[in-house]
Amino acid sequence: MQRLFCSLLVLAFGLPYTLPAGEPAKTPIDKRLGKPKTLNDYFPFTPPTSKEDWAKRRQQVREQVLVANGLWPEPEKTPLKPVVHGKIERDGYTIEKVFFASYPGHYVSGNLYRPTAIRKGAKLPAILSPHGHWANGRFFAAGDKEVDNQMKQGAEQTREGAKYPLQARCAQLARMGCVVFFYDMVGNADSQQIPHRQGFTDVDAELRLQNFMGLQTWNSIRALDFLISLPDVDPERIGVTGASGGGTQTFILCAVDNRPAAAFPAVMVSTAMQGGCICENASYLRVGTGNIELAGLFAPKPLGMAAANDWTIDIETKGLPELQALYKLLGADENVMGKCLPQFGHNYNQVSRELMYNFFNMHLKLGQKAPVKEQPFVPVPPKELSVYNDEHPLPKDAVDAVGLRRYLTGKQEQQLAELRPSDANSLAKYRDVIGTALRTMMGSELPSKDGVEHALHGYTDFPAEVAKKYSVLLFRLTRKGKGESVPVLEISPKKYADRVVVWVHPEGRASLFEGKKLTPAVQKILDSEACVLAVEPFRTGPNNKEGETPVNKNFAGFTYGYNRPLLAERVHDIATAVAFAKGEKQKVFLAGFDKAGPWVVLASGLAGNAVTRTAADLHQFRFERVTDYNDEMMLPGALKYGGLLTLAGLCAPRELYLHNTEGTGATAFLTAAYQVAGKKDNLRFVTPRSDPVAVVEWLVR
Repeated sequence: MQRLFCSLLVLAFGLPYTLPAGEPAKTPIDKRLGKPKTLNDYFPFTPPTSKEDWAKRRQQVREQVLVANGLWPEPEKTPLKPVVHGKIERDGYTIEKVFFASYPGHYVSGNLYRPTAIRKGAKLPAILSPHGHWANGRFFAAGDKEVDNQMKQGAEQTREGAKYPLQARCAQLARMGCVVFFYDMVGNADSQQIPHRQGFTDVDAELRLQNFMGLQTWNSIRALDFLISLPDVDPERIGVTGASGGGTQTFILCAVDNRPAAAFPAVMVSTAMQGGCICENASYLRVGTGNIELAGLFAPKPLGMAAANDWTIDIETKGLPELQALYKLLGADENVMGKCLPQFGHNYNQVSRELMYNFFNMHLKLGQKAPVKEQPFVPVPPKELSVYNDEHPLPKDAVDAVGLRRYLTGKQEQQLAELRPSDANSLAKYRDVIGTALRTMMGSELPSKDGVEHALHGYTDFPAEVAKKYSVLLFRLTRKGKGESVPVLEISPKKYADRVVVWVHPEGRASLFEGKKLTPAVQKILDSEACVLAVEPFRTGPNNKEGETPVNKNFAGFTYGYNRPLLAERVHDIATAVAFAKGEKQKVFLAGFDKAGPWVVLASGLAGNAVTRTAADLHQFRFERVTDYNDEMMLPGALKYGGLLTLAGLCAPRELYLHNTEGTGATAFLTAAYQVAGKKDNLRFVTPRSDPVAVVEWLVR
């Protein structure tokens, strides 16, 4: 396989290479067998070393965020049909009541604050303001004891500000000349169609990437659409600010939408706790990344952060320096700031708000005399801010989570149908959309030849007759710096033609043998002067139960948002083995047997042209049969992107042999990909399970 490396081993040790009898082999520990990562772990950010590296990384993470939120490709932007009514007059500003449809039947509600001193025809800066997890959201009113406490701490200067801190920021920003849209998180205040944290936590929702966070992110995108549609708003001067869960909404919106000009997420950006609510988590969202990098996707645009005596307390020493390095690289040193106020707990109090006012005053060019101080205001009783009344009721077409998910599923299927390749352009679009989704779902891509490290590992129990006839080596593979330990057994004939069959079976290397002899299929490969590379992906082979951990029973996104699904880990390992096998000039054939066949199909799509031919037992599998988070084939998003046979279209136009296909679903999408690619004969379907010898004969012919 790796001819130079193997030759050196032959010279050093002779053939066969084995440890002396009875000497135990030390097995490297795979770091993935430890505790799974959670939202409470450590999430550092390493700044890029070049603009080019950052441009590539930024696009990759941005796409990851979109896939995780169920927004890849972008949903259709249906008419908002906004209703604006009930103007309330205040000193220097007005408040109006707003609702609109972000999806047909799903309504976003909020209040629109406008300055009263507006020059005719002027275009005003605007602020989008999500609220976070304050009790009753937009209607929050602190109790008298809390008001007294805030005043005593110096957190607030007026009792009105202490009691209604969310109103306070909107009123002050409006007086500074901004149009402010302050809108509800799902399940708060006037948004009662879907209770907060409910309706999107079952297996089918995961398989379609229909999640609570994605709904809120889409609501934020549509809220921005509404704000920019207003004739008096300057679309080039849009700010976004929220605290806690509203801080998460702030930096997630700014990660995926290019329209905001400045952002101020408060008490949320941190290397520590990443967000404790279902509405702040989604499968795949933080696999290999974290909130510091997610906030950094906004660079080089102005980014301000406030921190407190909570999980954000270390921002000035952990997170901010790395973001400053990123901004310096991009030539925008002055555009990032962070300030910790350790004397206060989790908050968006007046001291923090004044940091934000001055930040936006500078970066949105509001023209206010600095430093800006918050002015007293007359609050509005929360009931009077409600957007629905007898004259303006919640529209009759309003739907609950069931109705909304029915709509989302129908639209997903429609988008998928539109991706079915019919010509070269549509094939390219399919590869972009589905290929990006697959890379995100796998949390992986094919590494470079230098990105795989390997180490020889002793093997004491190997059939002597086989060892006399062939070169036999046991390796452990890992992606560079990742601490993985993937066993790979290589058997090479003495006469070797630079062809490798990567062999994947649930039983691992044991599947190569029948007793003390090689199986007929393996013997066929070696007789054809090809090498066999049997890989044992994560938790397969003899230690397939080691380190098993259950998925979070309340919401899979708390697990899959930080860790690859088991299926993805296995595909990742197969891709590692393919890259190792490929070397510089190897011709790689990929074979998947029994239930490992679907793993191999996904790995082949991920590996691209590194694989010449792929043969896989589909094991009569389809993702619709997954009904449990802990199913080893659980893969969030699999049904959103059409299932196994649609994902298999990424193998086109390379040769693909699929057998044991009964009940695996429609083949039209896959066959279309091969037909448009001009290689329809490279795709073979065989309904019964093929004999392994027939499979390898096709591979090595």
